[in-house]
Amino acid sequence: MQDAIDFQQLANAIGDAIVISDPRGSITFWNPAAERMFGFTQSEALGKSLDLIIPERLRARHWDGYHKTMATGETRYGNDVLRVPAVHKDGRQMSIAFTVALLHSPQNELSGIVAVIRDETSRFQEERNLRKRLAELQTGATS
Repeated sequence: MQDAIDFQQLANAIGDAIVISDPRGSITFWNPAAERMFGFTQSEALGKSLDLIIPERLRARHWDGYHKTMATGETRYGNDVLRVPAVHKDGRQMSIAFTVALLHSPQNELSGIVAVIRDETSRFQEERNLRKRLAELQTGATS
């Protein structure tokens, strides 16, 4: 028989950020990787809105989708990896990739959303530089 998994130990050990928010979008769980990734301590993040890490220009779109998910109990992003901009505590822009899952109470009511997040800022910048270099080479080849 398999031993029960200690969620807290797993969440503290994993390298990806785990962020859980309630139906209103308030942060209810923020693991050490989220602290390292976004710069906010657990005490700074818990109870705060997800706006903490969402760029201002994307908030309306985010909340439209979030509230629709809470109202319908369905997300169109099931197993998809989402790639979006985010904001670090110091204000710098980040590129993150994440998956989301819906959480339910014992009564099967939608109780929140968990996101498992990876910082892909460096990789995104490398890809951007490669695309730029490729475009330069293609332009040079046709001149």
